[in-house]
Amino acid sequence: MNRKPVIVIGGPTASGKSSIALQIAKRFNGAVVNADSMQIYRDLQILTARPDADSVNQAPHHLYGILGTNERCSAGQWRDHAMRKIAEIGDEGLLPVVVGGTGLYLRALMTGLHRMPAVPDAVRAALNARLNEQGAASLHAELTASDPESARAINPADSQRVVRALEVLLHTGRGLKRWQSEESEEASSGVRFLTLVTLPPREYLYDVANVRFDRMIAGGAIDEVERLFSLNPPDDFPLRKAVGVQPIRSYLAGEIDIDGLKETGRRDTRRYAKRQMTWFRHQIIPDYVLQTKYSEIKLEKIFSQISTFLLTE
Repeated sequence: MNRKPVIVIGGPTASGKSSIALQIAKRFNGAVVNADSMQIYRDLQILTARPDADSVNQAPHHLYGILGTNERCSAGQWRDHAMRKIAEIGDEGLLPVVVGGTGLYLRALMTGLHRMPAVPDAVRAALNARLNEQGAASLHAELTASDPESARAINPADSQRVVRALEVLLHTGRGLKRWQSEESEEASSGVRFLTLVTLPPREYLYDVANVRFDRMIAGGAIDEVERLFSLNPPDDFPLRKAVGVQPIRSYLAGEIDIDGLKETGRRDTRRYAKRQMTWFRHQIIPDYVLQTKYSEIKLEKIFSQISTFLLTE
């Protein structure tokens, strides 16, 4: 049986990957599938840089803004969503174009992921309550005493990962590292991938990221963060940690002025982009790397590679 083709585009924030995905979808009668762990939530459309109405009108877009504040999405759950959507898109005779900067999502789709247990919400809620009372360092110390191997791999200040490791340990009696060292689920079957990664020059990427953050602020990002927190989202709601949220909250609290907000937001965006670039350089082996500015990308060259890919199996 012939495997259905899927285009995958990954890369750091502000690198132009969403624009490339849209151009590919338009050229090859495709549909765009989101692989960004923040854009999957309904809130913070501006701050998470979700495609705007004009983009959505030019080609179908899927898995954007589908989850609310009481919902969560792991890499495995996203993969399930994505595979169902990819199958639907293929059945409609369209080309799936998966795009996003969440490398773990893309790796789960293409190469599989570790068999991780589902943890009851009550276990996580109890740990988050303790986190608020005791702090991340206290929970990390507990993890160190019970599961030193996993604890060594986690920054004591990284509360989300500390809670994740503890919830797995408490629910299963086995450490996170042990789970991760065992057999992985198989890669998605029935499909084949052409993978592109955008890695533009760092200084150029930083400049674009700075400008984009300022546009987000001018475009209403402050108001949407204020609206989100007026709903009292749970402490473990992922959008609480979206890039730009913390400085906006500090501004709303009167702790910094607008200049301080912009400078901190730009800095955090640059740091995030740097981490993403490092991840993609070491964790994904792409078929094609785009290392130029977006304005210098030769789309026809990309289209030619895709045409060849579609004709071969």
